[in-house]
Amino acid sequence: MERLQKVIANAGIASRRKAEQMILDGKVKVNGELVTELGVKVSDSDHVEVEGVELTKEIKRYFLFYKPRGVVSAVTDDKGRRVVTDFFVDIPERLYPVGRLDYETSGLLLMTNDGEFANLLMHPRHNIEKRYIARVKGIPEKDKLQKLAYGVVIDGRKTAKAKVKMRSFDKVKQKAIVEVVIHEGRNRQVRKMFESIGHPVQKLSREAYAFLDLRGLNAGERRELSHHEVRQLKSLAKFGQNPHV
Repeated sequence: MERLQKVIANAGIASRRKAEQMILDGKVKVNGELVTELGVKVSDSDHVEVEGVELTKEIKRYFLFYKPRGVVSAVTDDKGRRVVTDFFVDIPERLYPVGRLDYETSGLLLMTNDGEFANLLMHPRHNIEKRYIARVKGIPEKDKLQKLAYGVVIDGRKTAKAKVKMRSFDKVKQKAIVEVVIHEGRNRQVRKMFESIGHPVQKLSREAYAFLDLRGLNAGERRELSHHEVRQLKSLAKFGQNPHV
């Protein structure tokens, strides 16, 4: 037995909080009966309807996607831009991104229809490392890179410690390639970090998420995660370590 709002969220209909509001607004029925109070639990044998549409028990799917630049990390976009789900039109399940990469950032993005899995990975207390490669304007001095590593203030709050390493630089073109590993997921965080030290990002890509990377993929391509990889991610989020399997 699971709480009704959790079942709705896991079906990919809405977040758990939004699912709770849908229940309170009288948009949900269980076995034909309207439910307007929170706390109701349902089993696999119960029939759940949301706004007149019965929930189907989808197979859980998990994908690693190489998001290209110029694509929105969303299911739809009111400006008519390409969205990540445009690359999954052949998949019958209703997928959505785990977290997001901004429009101009490329790289590794997870896609799933498992709401519980997505919420687990996105919870701020779960320190899952994400590695970015940034091409920045100018050549940051060592002390500025140390500032990024120890934390800088963006949006009125200091960032957590990061791992920062200069990959290469070009004195003639006045640009540098810097690797940054963070475990937070704040809005446009890496870009804002470099802006704070006076070296704006010209190009940004997320190269790795936990133990996953983009090897073997080109921009716009994907691969389905193995059961072992899914278990590893869940264990990292819950316990901070890979399972011994």
